[in-house]
Amino acid sequence: MRKFLLLTLGLIATAATLQAQVGSWRAYPAYHDITAVEKGGNTLYVLASGGLYTYNTVDRSVQTYDKTNALSGTGISFIAWCQAARRLVIVYEDQNIDLMDDRGQVINLPDYYLKSMTEDKTVNDVHISGTAAYLSTNFGILKIDVARAEVSDTYNLAFPVAYCRTEGGNIYAASPAAGLYAAPLTSNLPDKASWTRRGDYTPQHKTIDPALLAEAQQARADGPKYNYFGFLRFENGTLYTSCGPFVDTNDRNLPGCVQTLTGHNWTIYEDNLQQQTGYTYADVACTAVDPKDKTHVFAAGRSGLYEFRDGRFVKAYTNTNSPLQTAWSVADRTNRNYVIVQGLQFTPDGSLWCLNSMSTSAPLLRLDAGGEWTEYPHPELMYSTQRALENLTGMTTDSRGLLWFVNNHYRMPALMAYQPETDKLNAYKNFVNQDGTRVQVGYVRCAAEDREGNIWAGTDHGPLLLRAADITTDAPVFYQVKVPRNDNTNLADYLLDGVDITSVAIDGANRKWFGTNGSGVYLISADNLTQLQHFTTQNSPLLSDFVESIAIDSQSGEVFFGTEKGLCSYMGDATATADHMDKDSVYAYPNPVRPDYTGLITITGLSYNADVKIVTSGGTLVAEGRSNGGTYTWDGLDRRGRRVASGVYMVLTATAEGDKGTVCKIAVVR
Repeated sequence: MRKFLLLTLGLIATAATLQAQVGSWRAYPAYHDITAVEKGGNTLYVLASGGLYTYNTVDRSVQTYDKTNALSGTGISFIAWCQAARRLVIVYEDQNIDLMDDRGQVINLPDYYLKSMTEDKTVNDVHISGTAAYLSTNFGILKIDVARAEVSDTYNLAFPVAYCRTEGGNIYAASPAAGLYAAPLTSNLPDKASWTRRGDYTPQHKTIDPALLAEAQQARADGPKYNYFGFLRFENGTLYTSCGPFVDTNDRNLPGCVQTLTGHNWTIYEDNLQQQTGYTYADVACTAVDPKDKTHVFAAGRSGLYEFRDGRFVKAYTNTNSPLQTAWSVADRTNRNYVIVQGLQFTPDGSLWCLNSMSTSAPLLRLDAGGEWTEYPHPELMYSTQRALENLTGMTTDSRGLLWFVNNHYRMPALMAYQPETDKLNAYKNFVNQDGTRVQVGYVRCAAEDREGNIWAGTDHGPLLLRAADITTDAPVFYQVKVPRNDNTNLADYLLDGVDITSVAIDGANRKWFGTNGSGVYLISADNLTQLQHFTTQNSPLLSDFVESIAIDSQSGEVFFGTEKGLCSYMGDATATADHMDKDSVYAYPNPVRPDYTGLITITGLSYNADVKIVTSGGTLVAEGRSNGGTYTWDGLDRRGRRVASGVYMVLTATAEGDKGTVCKIAVVR
């Protein structure tokens, strides 16, 4: 039977077998700037852009490591190979420590990271001697027994140690503030009195072995160039990314770059633009893709608007060749470094709409397909005749053709809806909930439309719901969804009340994904009443609890999270719905289901709320349910909770209205 089932692979398996398992995580770290290379046997351990990969010099294979597949953290500061213990010491920016052996197995040493200390725990260097790793810190030296995988000693010297070394039976500690100190290794090293001053401080100049560096560069792991993902947008099967909006009170000065991901392939847009334009290319806030030509992309940020074709720079638009204006806070009106454009959106006619924050004239502009500019003055977007709002951002289009954007600034937090055809702007600056209470909003971060045409505004006070029927009313109600406590009382709590919502995305099942400022990610049910997931760095591979942006691949269900520590994703169980179900669009993966597989089996390509039944080849019902968006997942168990036997199982589908759908097959091998 098993042989027969494996032979059916060629009949019923599809490319979908390569799709990631529902519930799995993936990280997308940069490996661009190599800062350290350590050699252990036939393996090179490479630290690049804060990430780790290995290169096997024999079979020339590359293996990447991150929080989703091995490591305990993100942002690596140091690596050091301990030959005696055959382990790599990994020290993170937050002082967490991992030990990785030559088989890729990792042991975490969280004691130092978790220890509460009044002293500065920052690690400045790592020195290996025998089976010991000496970590130079801002208070002294931390000793790790690498073979036993434990912190073995602490030497509090009361001065910062830039680096240390062992030599001739002594240990030396070099401090820019105190000079060079030494002590015999056999002395009571935790006692500061055992240490004597031996001279002045001499800086350490560590370099990478040129031969190892050259070899590591040839085997560079694939990935983005930078770990900055404050803006994400998914369309045309591609994830478009940039570092995210610049704020006048937080000049991040992040390198200008547009990075796109299609499948598993990264494309880095031309980024040496300062050499070509003569002014700063930094803090790129957003991108927009021409609906008539997906190779034609615009990006914008702190220093104006940039046009690209096939990833190559075409033209820059600034205060010298367009109506865009230098920020009113800058005295030099010819300054091109602060022509702040933080919102872009194309409309179907090929017009590009732009938001010029802090301009001295109309901050809402249109660049038409012919290259002509038009300004649209609206007093609601201004403080005065020459002072536009500070942080106009997050522009998007809804199903009605309205352009939505926000002013994410404490001086005038606002949600905007603009109708391009009539030049009508609705500015929502007062937020009153269904109880008649004014919500004390300090920031409006983002906006998104759900599958029912409602608008969700992410604020520092939690999510606010503007129902479709209230969008054009003079005094709209912003609903704070009430979630019953289910404790035999009539009490309820507002949904995510007081949580600072930084990003909102809606999946194929109309569920809401909320990114937050320090609280991770929430997934809320389609009816808005149930918290389905709450991902944090403590309970998941999420890279950071500070989530700046979210985008969803509606075809695969992959949910991307742009965080302050980089980009990661979660394979969700909801996809875009299909208008029609047929044998070409409905498929299951993995298929066949092999003996060692214990995850969920995913059926995709379904219509909204489709009825799904899984039966044996003899017609016995095994499982049934409704699709989640365009996806249904099966745990491989029968109705009694038992693992199903080997065999070919039929997936029968029907639309929500009861019309018969299609059939696909799943081979299960035990």
